[in-house]
Amino acid sequence: MSTIRSICVYCGSSPGNDPAYLNAGEQLGAAIAAANIKLIFGGGTNGIMGAVARGVLQAGGEVGAIIPRFLTTRETTHDAMKIFNDLTIVETMHERKQSMFDRSDAFVALPGGLGTVEEIIEIMTWAQLGQHRKPIVFANVKNFWAPMLGMIDHMERVGFLHSRSLIQPIVVDEVENIVAAIQAAAVPEATAEGVSSVIEKM
Repeated sequence: MSTIRSICVYCGSSPGNDPAYLNAGEQLGAAIAAANIKLIFGGGTNGIMGAVARGVLQAGGEVGAIIPRFLTTRETTHDAMKIFNDLTIVETMHERKQSMFDRSDAFVALPGGLGTVEEIIEIMTWAQLGQHRKPIVFANVKNFWAPMLGMIDHMERVGFLHSRSLIQPIVVDEVENIVAAIQAAAVPEATAEGVSSVIEKM
């Protein structure tokens, strides 16, 4: 089994209207830190993003924050970002997403808005295209992702998921089970290296 050293978490920069979402963020952050895994995330200190980061830091874990310059006054503040020892400020959303992908061994989608949906769908698309085999988790807090999961099933039924075998997101209802699910699903390193070598030759 490969070693999971870092987990990327996608989630809302707003708190949502149910305290369960913020609680889930803090709980996941604490669990990531307890497993000695580094959090990679979008650098915001507001909403669920901030809750995840706080959960990690309060438990003594490591955080890698990656944020575009134009969001440093929307998703956080310059003073708030001082809590991050590992802070990367990029110029574009594309740079942010690529850096988050490159630095992560797995991906988790907590509740969030359009940005969260876009990010996790892109990661699933890259998996369908054979670009990675990193675990992908939907943190289905209070059944938040049920409509999305239903849409994915619908796309398969009507013939638009040509490589469903490559898209196997893990659905976890209880946040405390996410890290263990990722570790159990990790692709063996030798197999992952083989996939990478094939992609490089294409």
